[in-house]
Amino acid sequence: MDQKSKINIRKINVVIDCKDAGVLAEFYSKLLGWDWTHPQANGWAAITSPTGMVMAFQEIEDYQPPVWPWRKEEQGQMLHLDFYVDNLDEAVTYAIELGAKLADEQYFRTSRTMIDPAGHPFCLDTDEPE
Repeated sequence: MDQKSKINIRKINVVIDCKDAGVLAEFYSKLLGWDWTHPQANGWAAITSPTGMVMAFQEIEDYQPPVWPWRKEEQGQMLHLDFYVDNLDEAVTYAIELGAKLADEQYFRTSRTMIDPAGHPFCLDTDEPE
């Protein structure tokens, strides 16, 4: 399917719901090595990559962390970020040091599903074939 957009999208930002925007901004800033460019204020915080991509964090009243893997009648994941790494074991250890948890269920040898401090799942992946 070779369809062109009728508008020019110049940039894509990701906004993640959470209980505490500062906690997630600090976590992902350290995990990714991105600058914390928008300090926590009015329920928002954001970090920016060296290429200009922004990951923002938005505080939601009565935020409920997602359950992973999905379970009937519980808050399911709303997004899933994948980060490709050179050394999976080192990346998992570092993410845990920053406040992530290893998910109870794992499905692949070449990746690890982690849970960030707000409960969102994310994966640390390698480019190795499964």
